Amino acid sequence: MAAAPTASSDDLALVLQLRARDEAAFMMLVERLQPSLIRVARMYVQSQAVAEEVAQETWLGVLQGIDRFEGRSSLRTWIFRICANIAKTRGQREGRSTPFATLAGDDLEAPSLPESLFQGPDEAHPNHWSSLPADWTSFPQERLEGSELRRVIGAAIEALPPMQAEVIRLRDVLGWSSEEVRNALNLSETNQRVLLHRARAKVRRAVEAYLESA
Repeated sequence: MAAAPTASSDDLALVLQLRARDEAAFMMLVERLQPSLIRVARMYVQSQAVAEEVAQETWLGVLQGIDRFEGRSSLRTWIFRICANIAKTRGQREGRSTPFATLAGDDLEAPSLPESLFQGPDEAHPNHWSSLPADWTSFPQERLEGSELRRVIGAAIEALPPMQAEVIRLRDVLGWSSEEVRNALNLSETNQRVLLHRARAKVRRAVEAYLESA
C-alpha cells in the first residue's frame, strides 16, 4: 500500500493548536469531519447510535494521541484510521462480522467499464471520465447545476454499497487523493480504483437517466 501524503503545513499548524487545547480549532475540525466519520463507522457497527458513539470515541482518541502525531500522513487520514480501528473493534465486540464484499458490493473482480473511458495517471484528472456524455451539452447550464440534479446525485450515492459510497464521497465530493482514501479506509490500490470506477459508473447512469427523462 502506498504511503499517504505527509502532513501539510496547515496540518502541522492545526496540530499545534490542538496540542494547546484550542477549543475553536477542535470544534472546526469536528464540524468538518464528523459526518464522514459517522458514515465510516456505520460500515462496521450495527446502528447509527453506535456509529455516533464511535465518532465521539474517535475525537477522544485524537485529543489523547495528538501529542504523538508525527506527520507521516495527513491529519485527516490519521483521524480516519483511528475511527476505522475503533469501529472495527466495536463491530467485533458486538458480534457483527460483515464481509468486505457486502460493504463493497460484488464489484471487485474488474472495473465495470473499459479503462479507456477514464483519464490515465499522467492526464490532468486521473481516474475521472475522459469525456462527458455527448447529450449533456444540449441541456441548459442552470439545469446541470440545479438543486434537482444534486438531489439525483446524492440519492445515487446513498444507494451504493457502503464502501463504494464512501470512496466516491471522499474522492469526488471532498477531493481526497487516492493515497489518502486508500490509507484512511485500509484499501489496496486495486480495490480503491475498482470501487471508485463502479461508483462513478452507477452515479453517471443515474444522471444520464435523469437528463434523458427531462
